[in-house]
Amino acid sequence: MNQPMILITMTGPDRPGIIAAMTGQIAEAGARIRDIEQTVTHTLLSLSVVIDFPTGESNQKPLIKDLLFLAKEWGLDLDFQVLDEQDYRRRTGRNSYVLTIMGGEVNARALAQISRILAEDRVNIERISKLTQGQLRCVELLINVPLALDVRALNRRLLSAGSDLGVDVAVQKESLHRRAKRLVVMDMDSTLIQIEVIDELARLAGVGAQVAQITHRAMNGELDFQGALRERVALLKGLPAAALEEVYRTIPFTPGAKTLVRILKRLGFRTAVISGGFTFFTDRLKDELGLDYAFANGLEIVDGQVTGQVNGPIVDGARKAELLEEIARREGIALDQTIAIGDGANDLPMLGRAGLGIAFNAKARVREEADTHINQQSLDSILYLLGLSEWEMAELDA
Repeated sequence: MNQPMILITMTGPDRPGIIAAMTGQIAEAGARIRDIEQTVTHTLLSLSVVIDFPTGESNQKPLIKDLLFLAKEWGLDLDFQVLDEQDYRRRTGRNSYVLTIMGGEVNARALAQISRILAEDRVNIERISKLTQGQLRCVELLINVPLALDVRALNRRLLSAGSDLGVDVAVQKESLHRRAKRLVVMDMDSTLIQIEVIDELARLAGVGAQVAQITHRAMNGELDFQGALRERVALLKGLPAAALEEVYRTIPFTPGAKTLVRILKRLGFRTAVISGGFTFFTDRLKDELGLDYAFANGLEIVDGQVTGQVNGPIVDGARKAELLEEIARREGIALDQTIAIGDGANDLPMLGRAGLGIAFNAKARVREEADTHINQQSLDSILYLLGLSEWEMAELDA
């Protein structure tokens, strides 16, 4: 006959030696530890241990008495309750997800509304961790989701609530692959950098307004990307090649872009830029940032001038997704271990193919269709979705 399981909880001021004293008494009583968890918030300890007596000889009462004396000696409060093993196994069954909330401030209203949505679907919050220093700008929740729940529908409700609350919400399955991402692929224009390169070239060519309008419609998915690209490139005919160098010299990187790439490289990630723009720029970004791969369209230049033609196959949405798969295959990386980041409609196939697809400050249609979208000023905020804390980022980037 199984001996009862006991949940023992100690709370109070934290100091060294508590675990050693408590587990020592458990060992002397012949009890077995089935589960243990401890958290410290500032100086307040919360320690929980589930035990049973596998030998069949229960020293339950003497042990509880000894632990009560121990708690008093250490200035701690102790509580205990008897658990039914079948109920314990049912409750500790795992269908875990990680929910990340980030913004300029994650306030009490945001936490209340998001946790209320979880409670309505009987989703249990098992752990909350703060990932930022100082002000609360990012928290990570480990949640246990009922097996029958439609997680995609839950995610949509959370995204909508986050938008109303001014915070970003991302839900990921808690698995080995979440913690073992190895490849990050990024769009260039309005993602890695803050401009649309073709719009800047068009401005120098005197057709800025015309090209910018086509770009806007193409990125929103209102126009076929290949046709829109050829139409815009045709308008650049006669532009001096020196204009490309002029635009590159003044490219504004997205805040946090260089930090993101540095940290990813130090963590051993492979990195790539896959763009619907031009190889003139992606090749230089690859060299400047130390990226592993760069793919884009070839802008034909003859006798020092843009001809208005594109060389080779166009890198559109479908091709971006194919290139993601090709890189992963070449590196021996599973698609579940890949991250894709983009902002335009032509990025959606790539975002959908990756293990984690992130719409970053994206166009309206992309936000609606992507499973994960964040609207943050700094590109390195994506590292929070990997579970990295602000202090870990600082240590890696030191």
